[in-house]
Amino acid sequence: MAAMARDLLAQGSVDATLERITASSTELVEGCEAAGILVVHDAKVETLAATHSLVTDSDLLQQQLGEGPCFDAAHSSQGERVFRIVDLTREKQRWPSFAPQARQLGVGSMMGFLLFTEDEDLGALNFYSRRPGAFTDDSELAGLLLASHAAVAFSAARTHAQMEKAVATRHLIGEAMGIVMGSHHLTEEEAFSVLRRYSQANNIKLREVASRVCEEGSLF
Repeated sequence: MAAMARDLLAQGSVDATLERITASSTELVEGCEAAGILVVHDAKVETLAATHSLVTDSDLLQQQLGEGPCFDAAHSSQGERVFRIVDLTREKQRWPSFAPQARQLGVGSMMGFLLFTEDEDLGALNFYSRRPGAFTDDSELAGLLLASHAAVAFSAARTHAQMEKAVATRHLIGEAMGIVMGSHHLTEEEAFSVLRRYSQANNIKLREVASRVCEEGSLF
């Protein structure tokens, strides 16, 4: 687990980090045949780094039906942080629409963990097996440890990506300001005001305005 945690933090991008998380799940969690991360945006779900189509099919089904264990876990930090379904055929009362249709997809048992840090909820890391009863107490312990490391690595990777984007945006805006200053003999403050007013008047993000100026050499 320690080596895996170092490996997660060493990945070069958010996508690479997530893919390593789900790949590690199938390697380290007993009974896990497929894994993926589910993020919920209002009523829509996004599947990240799925290792098998079974994961994406299940997530899409939960979105369509508006019910299911992964959907519940990722949708609210007030819900279950851990779930383990021994046999999906026994869950018709809890998820009357999802359970029988998921069984038709080939899902026998499921297990999942809410990915969270002290500051944010990130989604749910979910494990799948075609066999009922595939996940044991040892599986749950391994999954819990993996999810804890995964949440920290996911958060760190996302923060790093956001910082890189912010630096790139600042550089782009600075380059655009230089073009506007040279073209219209403006000061730095005046050039930034021109870009900002254009952004607000046309309801276009400042980054996109700057990109246009850099590509076309002028704003007008």
